[in-house]
Amino acid sequence: MKKVSLPYLYRKTVKGRTYLYFRQGKALIRLPDNPDSPEFSAAYWDCRTGKKKTGGKHTWNDLIISYYKSPAFRSKKPGTQANYRRHCEAIREKNGKKDMRDFRRKDALAVQAALQDQWSKANERLAVLSILCKHAVDLEWIDRNPVVDIDKLTGGEYEAWPDAKLRAFEAVAAPGTTARTAYELGIGTGQRIGDCCAMRWSDFDGEFMDVVQDKSGTKIRVYCPSRLRAYLASLPKTGRYIMARNLTQPLGKRAVQKAVEDVREKIGALEGENRLVPHGWRYTAAKQLAEAGCSDAEIQAVTGHKTLTMVQKYRAQASQSRASKTAQGRRERTKDE
Repeated sequence: MKKVSLPYLYRKTVKGRTYLYFRQGKALIRLPDNPDSPEFSAAYWDCRTGKKKTGGKHTWNDLIISYYKSPAFRSKKPGTQANYRRHCEAIREKNGKKDMRDFRRKDALAVQAALQDQWSKANERLAVLSILCKHAVDLEWIDRNPVVDIDKLTGGEYEAWPDAKLRAFEAVAAPGTTARTAYELGIGTGQRIGDCCAMRWSDFDGEFMDVVQDKSGTKIRVYCPSRLRAYLASLPKTGRYIMARNLTQPLGKRAVQKAVEDVREKIGALEGENRLVPHGWRYTAAKQLAEAGCSDAEIQAVTGHKTLTMVQKYRAQASQSRASKTAQGRRERTKDE
């Protein structure tokens, strides 16, 4: 092949054969093999003048497909994969045909701003965007990840549900419904909603529920309180799973969340200052255990928290509440004397 020297011309030799490309940053577009041909000249100058965009598949759709096939995605736990897929598909639905190489930091900030009323969702969406952009860097589609170092939104911590909202939920979600079953399992066992979706009848022996926590992989055996045992005894067994889609499959996490959202909307806990989320049921369980005087280790044995940070938070709150009640009682008795 004749040696040709032109700006942006890139040569790549594979198994003794040399291929010619027009190079623009990290992106390449294949050119005709014969540099003396009119086809080569036309294709080269189309690239130089911008008439032909750099080739290859670089859309968000192509990136997401590639990421799904990657070891990084396939090594994730099923619950994490499902969560990532929800965000990836939302990105694909809106931007699937767009060239992701045009994505800039300002675009990531615009996504965050659009979701700012749902701070946890905004943080998750940007985390997935960052993962996808990192994958694009690995593929050498882009030089740097535009999403790195964007500060997360803060909207408060997950909180235990107040008693009034617990009673309101129970009044709306009838026993036997998906929302009510998720509620009883969540508060009764102190587990995440995704782990509740995975609970099978064979995991429950009438007293204990065997749980493998999806987030940590931790295997725990949780004793079920009498209220939960009675509730489970009242349910018909319609499949292998307690919350069953059919005979062999569980209801998906999103389907359960949607059922819970409908109830949250009815009781005024879906949005705004009074927003409460199902993850708060896990904290409700920890708080109720703390108020019952349980030690950190006892609470941890139920919830399966790997660290004591959150356990200690709710035990401290319970201790403060009891101390406040004791102090005010003494105050009233002293006043009456």
